[in-house]
Amino acid sequence: MRPFLFLPLILAAAGQDEPAPEKPAEKEAKVIVEVSDNAVPAPKELLKSVARISTTQQSWNQRQPWEKTSPGKRRSLGVIVAGDKVLTTAEMAVDATYIELESPDGKRIASARVVAVDYEANLALLGPESEADQKFFAGTKPLQIAARPKPGDKLEILQVEENGSPLVTTGGIQSIDVVSNFLPGQFFLTYEVKASMQSAANSFSLPVLRGNKLAGILTSYDNKDQLSDVTATDIIERFVREASDGDYAGFPSLGISTSRTEDTNFRAWLKLPEDGGGIYVSNVRAGSAAEKAGIKKADVITVIDGQPIDRLGYFDDDHYGRLYWSHLVRGAKSSGDKVSMELIREGQPLKVEAVLDRRDEKDQLVPAYTFGKGPAYLVKGGLVFQELTRPYLETYGENWQSQAPLAFLDVYENPQKYESRGRRIVVLAGVIPTPATVGYEALRDIIVTKVNGKEIKDMKSLIEAFHEANGEGMHSIELEDEKFTLSLDELESGKVDEQFIKRGLSPLSRAE
Repeated sequence: MRPFLFLPLILAAAGQDEPAPEKPAEKEAKVIVEVSDNAVPAPKELLKSVARISTTQQSWNQRQPWEKTSPGKRRSLGVIVAGDKVLTTAEMAVDATYIELESPDGKRIASARVVAVDYEANLALLGPESEADQKFFAGTKPLQIAARPKPGDKLEILQVEENGSPLVTTGGIQSIDVVSNFLPGQFFLTYEVKASMQSAANSFSLPVLRGNKLAGILTSYDNKDQLSDVTATDIIERFVREASDGDYAGFPSLGISTSRTEDTNFRAWLKLPEDGGGIYVSNVRAGSAAEKAGIKKADVITVIDGQPIDRLGYFDDDHYGRLYWSHLVRGAKSSGDKVSMELIREGQPLKVEAVLDRRDEKDQLVPAYTFGKGPAYLVKGGLVFQELTRPYLETYGENWQSQAPLAFLDVYENPQKYESRGRRIVVLAGVIPTPATVGYEALRDIIVTKVNGKEIKDMKSLIEAFHEANGEGMHSIELEDEKFTLSLDELESGKVDEQFIKRGLSPLSRAE
C-alpha cells in the first residue's frame, strides 16, 4: 500500500479581462479616508448622532471549505438612526464574528448585532447585542433623513478625528446614476461627489449630510479623481424605514437581463419603429416577477410606469434627470408593489403588469454570494465535492469569467438549462491523493450527476447517496463531462476518512 499523503487542495487559474458590461459601470469599493485636507470643524452636536464601528471578520476558505481564512478587522463611522440602530454598509457586516460600537469620545463601548443587512444594496442596520449594551444609546440623537438633493447640490462628508473632533468636507454632486459598488451586477442609485480627501486612511464608510441631516453613505473614494460614491438618500430612506422593525423584505427585482437597441439592423429585425426607444429582454429568470407577468425573451420594453425608456436603457427622472431603467424597479419600489410596462413583441404592442418580489439568493441554482455560512462540501476518501457558487468560481482568479471551466460558466450564465436537475449543481472539486483515490489524482472540476444510481440535486442528496453502497461495498460516482464512472471502495475510504479526522480535517461534510 502506498503512503497516505494529506495534501492541501489548492486550485487556481488566471486569464484575460472580461468584456465591458452594457449596464452602468461597476465600481469596486475601496478603503476610504479618515481625515480630509479640506475638512472644517463641524457642530459638536453631531457627535451625539454617530458611532465608531469596529468589526472582526473571518470568511470561509472556498478551496478548503472545512476551514476559515485568517481573521481581519474593519473600521467605519456609522450614523445613529431610528433610536437605537446604527446604519453602516453591508461590508461591515460580511462574515462578522464580532461587532463593537464606540462613542466618538471613547467613553462608551457596546457589543452590537446585525438587525438587518442588504448585501445587494450594501447597507446594514446594527443594534445592541444585549440589554446592557442598550445603555450605549443613552444621550444619543438619531439623525433625520434629509430631503433628496439634486445634481449640483452640496453635501458634507462627516468625519471624526482620533481625538473625537467632528469635521466635515464639502463636495458637490457631479452626477447621479445607477451604480454597482459592492456586489457585481447589483445596481442602485448613487451620487458621485467631488471632494478633496486625503489618501491615507482606515475607514470603510462615512456618513454624508445635507443640512445636518443624513443624505447618504460614502462607500468608496477615488483619490486620483477626488470622487466619492455616495449611496443615495432614496435608498437610505427606504432601507431604514423597512428594516427598523427587524422584518426586512429587501429591494425587489424584475428578474430580467437586458441589452441596448441602438443598432439599426437589430431594431429592424425586432420590428421596432425608427423613432422609438426600448430595451431588449435577453433573458427572463425562471420564477421571477417578469416571468409571472408573461414577459418573454426577445420582448422589448419601451415604457415602465409611464416613463419612456430609450435605446440605451435610460429614462428622464423628474428630480434627478437621466437615470438607468432599473431604478424604477429597485429604487422606487418595494417588494409586493406593482409595476406597469409597455412592450413590443414581434412588432406588436403589449401591456403587462408585474408584482415585484425579492430574489432570495439561497434559492438560486448558483448563488452569487454566501456570506455568513460555510460552503457546502463533502470529503469522501480523498474525493472533495462542493456546490457550485459564484464565490467558488471566483477562486479561478480575477478573470474567472474566462478562466473557469466552460461547463461551470455555462451553468452560471444559463441556469434555466440546468434548474430541472435540482436545487444546486455539485462538482468534484479535486482529489487528495490517498490509498482510496489511486488513479484519480488528476480529476477536478467536473459536474457530478449520480452516486450509487441516485441523481444528485444538492450536497445533502450527495451525502445521503453515499450512505448506500452496492453488494461488494463499492460506491459508483457518475461524472458528466468525462462520461465515465468512478469506483470508490467504502472500506478503504472509511479508513482514509478516519485518518482525516485524526489529522484535524473535521467535519468531513457540511450541508444545508
